[in-house]
Amino acid sequence: MKILFVDDEPNVLRSLRRLFMDEDRYELLIAESGAAGLEIMEQEAGSVCVVVSDYRMPGMNGVEFLSQVNERWPKTIRIVLSGYADTASVVEAINIGHIYKFIPKPWNDDELQVNIANAVDTCILNQQNDKLAEELAQRNRQLQDVNANLETLVHERTADLELRTKVLQVAQDILDCVPVAVIGIDSDGYIVQVNDYANKIVSQHGSLLGELASVQFEPGLLAFLEQVKLVGEVTDNVNYNKLPWLAMGQYLNNNPQQGIVLTLIPMGGG
Repeated sequence: MKILFVDDEPNVLRSLRRLFMDEDRYELLIAESGAAGLEIMEQEAGSVCVVVSDYRMPGMNGVEFLSQVNERWPKTIRIVLSGYADTASVVEAINIGHIYKFIPKPWNDDELQVNIANAVDTCILNQQNDKLAEELAQRNRQLQDVNANLETLVHERTADLELRTKVLQVAQDILDCVPVAVIGIDSDGYIVQVNDYANKIVSQHGSLLGELASVQFEPGLLAFLEQVKLVGEVTDNVNYNKLPWLAMGQYLNNNPQQGIVLTLIPMGGG
């Protein structure tokens, strides 16, 4: 995992290099200015995992540098390392550069190593989440193609009630075959759509259909549902039944009155 250190003081850069030189899983990159740091970021084509920048630098300060990193490479974890840890500096760094961590100088070697390790782990987890999200998006596209074909059949035989019933059953069968949990919740908090996988991992007493989500969900999933209600669309990691899941939630058609769709994807064999 590539880590870029940016500081206008060569002594600081040498100290950082010595501190992390025995870490086999890190590839260390060094820059003595924000401009040089941006050049390295371009050369590495977005493959830098973590950027650690000094706050006070001539020409382009750390916040300005990290703000550009955030704009151009938003998935890179950004850390400020500075001896000027006043409140205004911290707020500016967080608001403008979207900083993961603000570490004061002089630093504690052990704490700095732990913070860098946590940042790298976060980067790896984000990469895994992106991969899972792309897999889900691909499956959603496949479902959309199937639904488009089903809609064509329905429009051709609108008078055939039996065909409509079959179409709905096929759609439910498709959801039941998907190895992720899909739960639809109406605006009153009742579960109005659920596939077999969701019933298997969430329900404690048979089908969830018609039940109140606030009664059936464990606290972790219920807290995630409340976050979706506040924001409208959320992707996060949750623990459920003592297992990790990638949870995705959003309003149906971006309309709170139409309810919420939740998707739970198992992580690590969940």
